[in-house]
Formats: sequence, structure tokens, C-alpha cells
Amino acid sequence: MKIYNTLTKKKEEFVPIEPGKVRMYVCGPTVYNFIHIGNARPMIVFDTVRRYMEHKGYEVNYVSNFTDVDDKIIKKAVEEGVDANVISERYIAECKKDMASLNVRPATTHPQATQEICGMEEMIRTLIEKGYAYKTEKGDVYYSVRKFKEYGKLSHRNVDDMLNGVRIELEEGKKDPIDFALWKSAKPGEIYWESPWGKGRPGWHIECSVMALDTLGQTIDIHGGGRDLLFPHHENEIAQSEALTGKKFANIWSHCGLIKINGEKMSKSLGNSLTIRDALKKYDYETIKYVMFSKHYGSDVDLSDNDYSLAENHLNYFYTSIKEMNKYIKDNLVKEYDVKDDIADSIIPKFVENMDEDFNTTASIANLYNIFKYANNIMKTSKDKTKEDIANILRKILKNVHEVYSVLGLFDQNPDEYITKLKNKYLKELDIDEENIKQEIEKRAKAKQNKDFEKADKIRNALEAKGIILKDSKEGTLWDFKSLYNG
Repeated sequence: MKIYNTLTKKKEEFVPIEPGKVRMYVCGPTVYNFIHIGNARPMIVFDTVRRYMEHKGYEVNYVSNFTDVDDKIIKKAVEEGVDANVISERYIAECKKDMASLNVRPATTHPQATQEICGMEEMIRTLIEKGYAYKTEKGDVYYSVRKFKEYGKLSHRNVDDMLNGVRIELEEGKKDPIDFALWKSAKPGEIYWESPWGKGRPGWHIECSVMALDTLGQTIDIHGGGRDLLFPHHENEIAQSEALTGKKFANIWSHCGLIKINGEKMSKSLGNSLTIRDALKKYDYETIKYVMFSKHYGSDVDLSDNDYSLAENHLNYFYTSIKEMNKYIKDNLVKEYDVKDDIADSIIPKFVENMDEDFNTTASIANLYNIFKYANNIMKTSKDKTKEDIANILRKILKNVHEVYSVLGLFDQNPDEYITKLKNKYLKELDIDEENIKQEIEKRAKAKQNKDFEKADKIRNALEAKGIILKDSKEGTLWDFKSLYNG
């Protein structure tokens, strides 16, 4: 299994520190509001990494934190006139609800920054003793970046280049513009803890170092997060942790690409920060995950409404196929037995091959078309197999699809319920009543009986103008949504 390592800028064969076990840390959200689609991408991606590792037989210790003390949390608390912990606990609970709604499993451990203050104080004290940090008269503590000779190795930057063309005003007592805060002295009215340096709170970067070291040890297998955290957050984590222990902090650094919405960088100030809560009002959770999986996790993506519509088209096709396959099996399966079949037998090995190549969900998703196209073809046109053979092939296909695509959290819904839910959504969006569609189909049938083909065509065209297409068959006329066939 190969994973792209941001540190070395190449794919590397994954070799765990401890055979059969994986230690993985992923930076979680700062909990001051509902999580948005950008927050959710790393959660979806690394939940999938964990699921796949488990599918491969690894025991995974997956740690993802909540940053529950931060300037944004304090600002929100001041605005609402409540304690900061009221804000953080509220949005931790909401985040967990949203993740459950996305079928993202909780991490093994979700540490919170405010529960690790003692560990942070101890780490800061040791860094000061080792000469990597210094305190100020004001009560702040800064990390002395230039003391750590390898600073910049993750982001592949030179310290002096980081400052070129940048005008930085030094905070009181700060010795170098590039130095970062390990401990911040408290401002009036802010949440604080007593410390050897006075009343204050930890800097953002120290939190993850302490939580990772405390839960996973001095060296971890995989450290993940969004690419926006690569610098300075992850760079600073390395500097702190490796200065403390003298050991490599993480063997593999894995980063998700960034998300744009309809061509613009996602931001709350632009008003295009789509929360998961709002996204789930518009789309099924599998649609959201499918969109994520159709792009490689390491790539930046520009999400548009069309991406979600296309995902609905594809999932509708897959679920409709599953429904038809279940019906065929029910009608034709007398006895279960194994049938050799190239497509059915290739599903699991192809999935593993794709996922072993840096978790290539894009290729795994693409293979679904081959699988279901084949299943639909053999139900309709196969002449060299008995119906019972075909039923057993379909049974094998469904079994293998469910086994591996459950790693992506797909196809765990009842097909009839999924299709009905999607149909009701489209009826509501088009503001059309299903009974009215049936009445128009009956009128068209009578017109055709009376050989009034002009009237029949007008009815068809009028429905199509509203987004409804008709499909004539031996069993009668069926209807569907035109938009589900545009992709």
C-alpha cells in the first residue's frame, strides 16, 4: 500500500511502526460554529482511510481532536454573553451529529484541548529548559523557530524566504517575527488558566502536539489534515514535538486538497461557506460523500451544484440497478452456488488495487459503472447462461460490492427507500404532484387509443417541459425525471 507523503513529496510504501497496528492523528475542527463542507472533507477522507486500513486487517488507533479554546470561540462567547465552554460544548455536540448524519464514524478518541492544559504546560516548560522557547515580561511564551534547524522541511520553505516582502510588527517581547506563541497571556474578560508564566491559555499549535503525543506516542504512523494546515500549523507541530523528543514526529504526512464553491474560495465572509447541516437539507449523505470520492483526496476541488446533480444521477442508476438485481434474484434463484465470473470476481481485487495506490477512490468510483452496466446487460441479453446462473452471479456482485464499497460508506440504504426519497425530493423541487403526472399519462394513453397522436405528443412535450420524461414499454408507460438522465 502506497501513500503520498507531503514531507518527502512522493508516494511511499506504508510500513507501520508496530506490525498490524496503525497510529493516526488528524487535526479536527475549531468548534465555534457548525462545520462546513471544508471541515468535513478531512473527516470523510480519514474515516475512509481508517475503514480501509481495518478492511486490510490493521488495528487502527485513530485520534482526532476538537480545538475548544481559541480566539474565534472567545469572540463568539463574548457576542452571546456566555462562557467559552458553553460555545465549544454546543458545537462539539453539533459536529458529532453532523458526522453521524454523514455516516462518518467517531474516531477512537476525540481529545479536547481544554482537557490537556497540564500536558501543554509541561511541554512548554521543557521547551524553555531546552532553549527552544522563551517567556516574556508580559507572560507570553514563544517558540524560537531558528533554534530548530529543520524548520520548513514539511512545507519545503526557507525561514528567511517566509519573511521576504512581509511587514510584521513584533508583539511585545517577541524576539523574531517568525516565532510563534506557545502560551498567550490572558486579556481582560477572557478564559484563562493559571500557569508558571501567569494567567493565560495555550497557543493553537501546542495543542495538537500534546494531544498526539499523549494518545499515540512520540512517533506516529500518519498525521493528516487539510492542506490549509500544512503551514504554519503542521510545520509548527513538527518543530515543537521533535525539539521535545528528539524523534521523528510522524512518518507520513497526508493532506487533503482545498475546496472552492462555484469558482470561489470558500469563506464565511463571501457567504459561500456551505455547512454540512445545510448541505444535508439539499442532498442525501451518500450524494455528498460520492462527490468527495469522485475527486482524489489530495486534489483541490471546485464544487458546483452540477457536481451534486451528477452524483444524484449516478447513485440513482446504481440504486435502481440494485433494486432490479434484487428482484431478478428473488424471481430466479432456487439454490445458492458459486459461479465463476470475471466481473464479479474482480470487484474486490480491483478495489484493493485502487485503494492501495494512495487511496484512489476516484478509480474505485469509476469501476462502479462497469460493474452495474454488466449486471444490467446480463439480466437482459445473456443467452449462454441459465437464469439461475445469472441470479447467482448477481448475488455475488452485490455481496462483493457491499463488502468493499461499505469502506466508502456507500450502498447501505434500502434501494426502494432511497429511490422514493430521491423521487420525492425532485417532485418537491419541480413543484409537481405525482398524481397529476399519472393523470396526464392516462390522458395520453387514451389519445393514442383514439389515434390522436398530436394530442399525445403535446402531453409528452408538456411533461418534458416540466422536467418529466416518459418511457413506453410492454408493461405500460413509466415516468422519470429528465435531470436524472443528463449525466
